Amino acid sequence: MSHKTPFLDFAIIGTAVPWPRRGGQDGVARAERSGVILGIMPANLTPQYQEAERRFKDATTTEDKIAALEEMMAVMPKHKGTEKLQAELKKKMSGLRKEAEDHKKSGGHKDTHTVEKQGARQLALAGAPNAGKSHLLRTLTKASPEVADYPFTTRTAIPGMMVFENVRLQLVDLPPISPEHTEPWVVQLIRNADAVLWVVDLSDDDVLDRMEETRAFLKNAKADLNAMNVLVAGTKTDTEGASEREAVVKEMYGARFPIATLSNVEAFKRLVYDFLNVVRVYTKSPGKKPDLNDPYVVPRGSTVLDVAEKVHRDFVKNLKYARIWGEGKADGIMVPRDFVIGEGDILELHE
Repeated sequence: MSHKTPFLDFAIIGTAVPWPRRGGQDGVARAERSGVILGIMPANLTPQYQEAERRFKDATTTEDKIAALEEMMAVMPKHKGTEKLQAELKKKMSGLRKEAEDHKKSGGHKDTHTVEKQGARQLALAGAPNAGKSHLLRTLTKASPEVADYPFTTRTAIPGMMVFENVRLQLVDLPPISPEHTEPWVVQLIRNADAVLWVVDLSDDDVLDRMEETRAFLKNAKADLNAMNVLVAGTKTDTEGASEREAVVKEMYGARFPIATLSNVEAFKRLVYDFLNVVRVYTKSPGKKPDLNDPYVVPRGSTVLDVAEKVHRDFVKNLKYARIWGEGKADGIMVPRDFVIGEGDILELHE
């Protein structure tokens, strides 16, 4: 069957994906590229498989990734339509097992100086000794860093996934910033992150001095906070005098950085999401419902073309137009490639 206007036929995990309607190897290749994580997405993947895949996406250790892949392989239907996906999973499993074996042979040594970016954005937690970074990570994620009253508790990079509604944001706890102890890799991780949570201790009478020490040290190390995407996060707000110190911090730094406190966890997560200046967008195939559990997260001001490129670079050259659903828009209205998308929009991409 031919279509006057051929369309991109794909879906995010959780939405059935028909076999490509454009024939031949080109159609197969398009279907393979449309899988969000691994290869082709058959139409009859079970909810158990999708849940295991979500755990794979959220996993931060090789062991957890292997466990999730094993479950994906166990619950996946075995038939011709899943052969390519099976091959992708086996290839990924082989690589992870080799990584685990190499880790074992090296005596269990793990390189803690790099953190693979996961989720929609990566945020580095930076701050002076005993500022409360590890407590913040524990509160916002399922990570379990050591928390103590003495400084320099954190000695490695510890990632955790903060979930705001249906968006996953990776937080990375780091050793504290101190002119006497900070290693170069800590600065490198701060520099490479998408944004920085600058954690400050509102129980400390010398909070402004600590902040200036942190700012000056990082600037000298070529990680200028004034030139980065930074949110100041005040901790220990239940201590005596914290509100007065918060007011002083806002007076000194409020013109340069947004400042927030962790008085309400969900409100803080919302503030972090808004601070990142991004929007969520969903995609759908013609005649299908969108999966509203796994959005694409793109910078505010992005266009239809930007979203198509995030799905896959090859879609960009063939994209003709899109239909869009969203607040303040007529359902399914046709929009051009350069149309600016908004928060929560649903796109149906046509080529």
